Amino acid sequence: MSETKGPVGRVKFEPIRDVFRDEARHFTTWLEQNLEALADRLGLQLSVVQREKAVGDFNVDLLCEDGDGRPVIIENQLEKTDHDHLGKLLTYLVNLEASSAIWVTPEPRPEHQKVIDWLNENTGADLTFYLVRVEAARIGESQPAPLFTVLAGPNEQGKEVGEKKKEWADRHYKRIEFWKGLLEKSKKEVPLFASISPSTANWIAAGAGKRGVSFNYDIFMDGAAVDLYIDHDQETGAKNKAIFDALFVQKDAIEREIGTALEWQRLDTKRASRIRLPIDDSGGLAKPESWPLLQDRMVEAMAPFERALRPRLSKVDV
Repeated sequence: MSETKGPVGRVKFEPIRDVFRDEARHFTTWLEQNLEALADRLGLQLSVVQREKAVGDFNVDLLCEDGDGRPVIIENQLEKTDHDHLGKLLTYLVNLEASSAIWVTPEPRPEHQKVIDWLNENTGADLTFYLVRVEAARIGESQPAPLFTVLAGPNEQGKEVGEKKKEWADRHYKRIEFWKGLLEKSKKEVPLFASISPSTANWIAAGAGKRGVSFNYDIFMDGAAVDLYIDHDQETGAKNKAIFDALFVQKDAIEREIGTALEWQRLDTKRASRIRLPIDDSGGLAKPESWPLLQDRMVEAMAPFERALRPRLSKVDV
């Protein structure tokens, strides 16, 4: 059994309002004089520049500087977080061109914590946001002391997630723009896609006349393709392989009719199968300057691809 070196007390908590009756006159004043108590919990070097700094018709509780001399704003709220204080936090950050915003409260709502997490993920590396819970604690009969707990703050992983989200959003936008151009060209040569809308996915599909089987346009970052995707049997996948095999025995005739070799992907470890005509050396989604030529080539490939496969597919009985 381990032994302690002396008596061990119990921590008791009490409402923060019982210790600091007024947020501005009592708590903010105390925090201004004891800023290291908060700074240590955040792992920051902070110094006070001004209390109740005017920002238009509003006043930020504390305007501070970090160790690099960048502005940091602190917004205190001695009750449950609300939209009003969230708005003030952002208003002060923007108008004072601060690099960090710290929101101190005894009752953080989960919805507001999620907002702070979102801000850390979706803003640049030069902006950081913190949500800090403050509680009044006593040990035995000691004087009450504020106890700070950081609930949300920046981290490298969060910023990486944010950058990845931005990358995905940019990719989705590019796909929509790419599909708009391709579909406009395709409807003249391949009426099959005339009623299809642009998508954020890296493929757009049109029915091939058999449930679960589709003709697809595919766009990748560095290339493109057209394919026949076979997922008619979504239980065992056996019928998908049967459809593929029925077409594969006609491989030579199909490729002669299309005028090029195809990739015959039976995908034995997966449920579906695929027949693909890759379109290489024409750029991809990452090269917008290549899009017009690539779109032309995709449409030119899809027209004979569909003509060769559709009638044969319709004769496959599964």
